Amino acid sequence: MRYFIHIAYNGNNYRGWQRLPGIVSIQEVIETILSRILKISVTILGCGRTDAQVHASQFFFHFDFEGGRLPDLLFLLNKNLPHDIVVYDVIQMEGLPHARFDAIQRSYDYYIHTQQDPYLIGLSSYYPENQLDIDKMSEAARLLVNFNDFGCFCKSPLKYEHTICNITESQLFTNSDQTRIRFHISSNRFLAGMIRIIVGKLLAIGYGKLTIGEFEQFLILKQTPETIIPAYAQGLYLSKVTYPYLDLPNRSVFGKMILAEVDKSCGTL
Repeated sequence: MRYFIHIAYNGNNYRGWQRLPGIVSIQEVIETILSRILKISVTILGCGRTDAQVHASQFFFHFDFEGGRLPDLLFLLNKNLPHDIVVYDVIQMEGLPHARFDAIQRSYDYYIHTQQDPYLIGLSSYYPENQLDIDKMSEAARLLVNFNDFGCFCKSPLKYEHTICNITESQLFTNSDQTRIRFHISSNRFLAGMIRIIVGKLLAIGYGKLTIGEFEQFLILKQTPETIIPAYAQGLYLSKVTYPYLDLPNRSVFGKMILAEVDKSCGTL
């Protein structure tokens, strides 16, 4: 029997989702606890591969279990996992759906604050500048839905068969004094480093170091920039994963709280 597990995690203490030798990953931590609970070796497959210190306010993984009646995993996982990983739902699935390959859309949010705030450390990226040109950043962000090849904004494009991504949403939001910014993007897939590279270029536009025209030329000519400076990892959240057969709301209370804070005054620019 296949099970989907709906979770959220704070990525600050981990070197990303994927299990790799010699690092602490979210996948390894969950597999260790799940194997201990079920008393068998368990391998889990996630809906994506978040980088080191990247968060997920919604994430799914699946695993198979044929050992009879499943114990109360929701309770046991939350009791035994570290407090920065939370399980919301354990869902028994029909057939063999795949947490990664069956996802039809993923959404990410990237949070920026320009005034120091001790309560946002590790949860939003601090860029000490209150004169960012938000209007130009927003205009550039909206351009992304007009293109579908994002090899120019990928740190390793040659590892993919193709670099086509069908972006359906790309918007910037802010609060009333523009000291908090949220970049929201949705697509059927994303490339390695793509979102942080895009945010890095949007910040360059906001600082006046890159024009909107130059940004657009990278996409038109499919030309990789000479200099790529990705935005910091800790501002990035995988915030929504949608399947043809499963569309659950984001259950992270803090995620909703910081979302409301950034949207409540100005909304879409």
